[in-house]
Amino acid sequence: MSALRIAVTGAAGFVGRAVCRRLVRRGHEVFGLVRAAGAALPSGVREAVCGDLAGAAPGLFAGMDAVIHLAARVHRMREDAADPLAAHRAANRDLTLALARAAAEAGTRRFVFASTVKVMGENSPPGRPFTEADRPAPQDPYARSKLEAEEGLFALARAGGMQAVALRPPLVHGPGVRANFARLVRAVERGLPLPFGLVRNRRSLLHVDNLALALALACERPEAAGRAYLLRDGQDLSTAGLVRLIAEGLGRPVRLLPVPPVLLRLAAACLGRGAAARRVLGDLCVDDAAIRRELGYAPEVDALQGVRDTARAVAAGEAA
Repeated sequence: MSALRIAVTGAAGFVGRAVCRRLVRRGHEVFGLVRAAGAALPSGVREAVCGDLAGAAPGLFAGMDAVIHLAARVHRMREDAADPLAAHRAANRDLTLALARAAAEAGTRRFVFASTVKVMGENSPPGRPFTEADRPAPQDPYARSKLEAEEGLFALARAGGMQAVALRPPLVHGPGVRANFARLVRAVERGLPLPFGLVRNRRSLLHVDNLALALALACERPEAAGRAYLLRDGQDLSTAGLVRLIAEGLGRPVRLLPVPPVLLRLAAACLGRGAAARRVLGDLCVDDAAIRRELGYAPEVDALQGVRDTARAVAAGEAA
């Protein structure tokens, strides 16, 4: 495999640092795009100060073989924008396409986009996982903006601008994770009783190091051009099973209350949190056969041990 020159947006973030480390280990020349000098980048990564990405010029990507675009406006439980869809489109669709056009003008061969499983919907069909053949059905502004970015990238690629690849990860975890996963770890750590003892759903997860491997393969493998892939760790978990693994990782007792899911859904609906309950209680599974077959993706971090290790890292306050 020939070494590539790869630019990474969001390089100093939770996923970005793992991706940069992986690329360096695979022998690539990695340029971490950061807003200001002095960002905490992994060893071996060259800092590329670009200011606001919205003003990126083609010269930013001069000489690059590939771009991995991670920077995004993520899904927010407490939305603060007056027009959430417009805000997500500006950050996730419009900025992505502007960067892709700049990269294409600079002669960059491939643009790899970190999308989300949420473009497929909030819950997979009963009894079967999502596959790439399923029709996307985004349910919120974040997911809609990501799907629109994918569509724009593939249209640009068809017009001859460059090769495009999209990865659609489920919930990503690992050292440095924040948001809902970290809150769940803190709840288990404090010994709080959680009402998931009777929840029998199935959900796919993805360790950040497995995502980093997949993004590297998306840059390297010619078969990836023009494809959108679903991926996971390799073993799906119930919400109750996830809590048990976190407790194992922390060495703490499990406190799961046997509350019927129908009562949880009813309570959530009364509190205006019906959508959140569907995410926690419903299925969201993916079939990763395509990326395994076509790119040789094989998760290196075990699904179960990865959750235990993440729990310990969150409790210890470890950074990405």
